[in-house]
Amino acid sequence: MSRAAWGGIALVVAVVVSAVGVVAIQHEYRGGFITLQDELERSDRLREEWSMLQLEQGAWAGHSRLERVAGEELGMALPERDEIIILRRP
Repeated sequence: MSRAAWGGIALVVAVVVSAVGVVAIQHEYRGGFITLQDELERSDRLREEWSMLQLEQGAWAGHSRLERVAGEELGMALPERDEIIILRRP
């Protein structure tokens, strides 16, 4: 084979190797992009859940609910004014 033929074969091999490399990088890129999209969706779901939990916490810890539970379930009541004793530190 002549030197030109070897050069042509080398060029074809280089092009094929380059093409395979491009395909591999594109595949890796697409996989990474899909993973990114999945994580962004997960982030959105978690942010929504966090907002709902904050609302629920606010509802459970509200003063009116605490007063109602204290009165109805625990039988607690506010003391009368003359029943309150204030202690002062010396």
